[in-house]
Amino acid sequence: MSDLLLSLENVTKLYPGVVAIDDVSVDFNKAEVHALVGENGAGKSTMIKVIAGAIKPERGNLVFENEKIENISPELIKKKGIEVVYQEFNLAPDLAVYENIFLGDYKKKGLFLDKKGMIEKTRRIFESLNIQIDPEIRVKDLTVAYMQLVEIAKAISKDVKVLIMDEPTAALTTAETEVLFKLIRRLKAEGVLVIYVSHRMEEIFSLADRVTVMRDGKKIKTLNIEDTSRKDLISHMVGREVSESYPERNVVIGNEVLRVENLTGNGVRNISFDLKKGEILGLAGLVGAGRTELVRLIYGAERPDSGSIFRNGKTVSINSPKDAVGQGIALIPEDRKQQGVLLEKSIRHNITLTILKKLRKGIIMDTAKEQAIIDRQSADLMIKSPSHEQLVKNLSGGNQQKVVLAKWLVTESDILIFDEPTRGIDVGAKQEIYKIMNGLVEAGKSIIMISSEMEELLGMSDRLIVMAEGDQVGSMEKDEFDKNKLLDMESGDK
Repeated sequence: MSDLLLSLENVTKLYPGVVAIDDVSVDFNKAEVHALVGENGAGKSTMIKVIAGAIKPERGNLVFENEKIENISPELIKKKGIEVVYQEFNLAPDLAVYENIFLGDYKKKGLFLDKKGMIEKTRRIFESLNIQIDPEIRVKDLTVAYMQLVEIAKAISKDVKVLIMDEPTAALTTAETEVLFKLIRRLKAEGVLVIYVSHRMEEIFSLADRVTVMRDGKKIKTLNIEDTSRKDLISHMVGREVSESYPERNVVIGNEVLRVENLTGNGVRNISFDLKKGEILGLAGLVGAGRTELVRLIYGAERPDSGSIFRNGKTVSINSPKDAVGQGIALIPEDRKQQGVLLEKSIRHNITLTILKKLRKGIIMDTAKEQAIIDRQSADLMIKSPSHEQLVKNLSGGNQQKVVLAKWLVTESDILIFDEPTRGIDVGAKQEIYKIMNGLVEAGKSIIMISSEMEELLGMSDRLIVMAEGDQVGSMEKDEFDKNKLLDMESGDK
């Protein structure tokens, strides 16, 4: 009991028509990594928000250092030394990185802000994380992965006793993840409690001392990590057995449908590759390699400085996303909440947004045709929701991803670019996404896939293009796939 630091006691949180967490009691100890696992909608995020003081439960208590916390608020929780790194970033995009690190706690030198001191301390924090970020760059000019690293740096810059991390590696690649793991182990050695939420089983078994399983708002059980297995843990999470393997597909890969030659701009240089009908082409590389920057050139979201794009053997000019869609190219972006969906709009509105002109009869909407399209996409993609009028913000991550995909499938695009297709979604939903991707290429479509999960890249791709620091450093055929070789290439070895 002397190690006990934080407890939830019989906590219940209700939303209209939903019991988000149901009479949950969990103990957390000092100097441990305590994992929280469960499918999307299991109650993990609600539990985190209760601990953070962001929401108040209908019933139950939060006990910290043997004292029940009264009048909980985010400010009070922070004063107690509890920090949260949310999956959805809590950064001010127009401010510099160092200003975000010290937001609400600016350092002064006499009557003036100590800008130089804050920049230097920010630089030291990044050095401890072994990452290169300019403290004076604006946050909005960073990639999603670097925004995640800024969030982590912001949290550890405080004198933390409890650090809660919600899917912290979702946007990170292998090298950045290892740096984060070293940091977590260091914090644990210093007596910090780390509450770690992740869908990645390998991370749970690498880091955690104990794991609490949530399902449908209830605590299923808390286990010592050494007393369980991946198979048993997943079974507890989903209430059934789920395979972690990658589904087989039977596709005859056809002729070239897309080719880029010496494409340069937006931070990438002289990129050349082709994509074939029925193929899943993986783009591998570490954070900052230029993968997202490359596909934004292909999609017309950024203009190239030089190079050519060929569609079915003919040169095409793609200067905007509209041009790309006209060529049958669609992008399912990494940041689905900001770039993929309209969170405050319904499933129906999001799915038909790209084909409104096709659904009009004069000035009147063909509602019967619209409904038929939505019904078909919802059934084909297994979008789980009580109604097509449900706001997308209320869906799980996996179902939000399916809505983004449905929006582009209705345009009949036959080249689909998936940027981190399973980021932040649970093991069951991942399997559904993989099966959908297989079904798409079996139907004759072609996929370019960016993923920071090496296992996913190797498990789903037919071929790999490898990038490092904006350059194309190599490629690998399926029969050449090798983890160590890929890691060397991602690090810049041609």
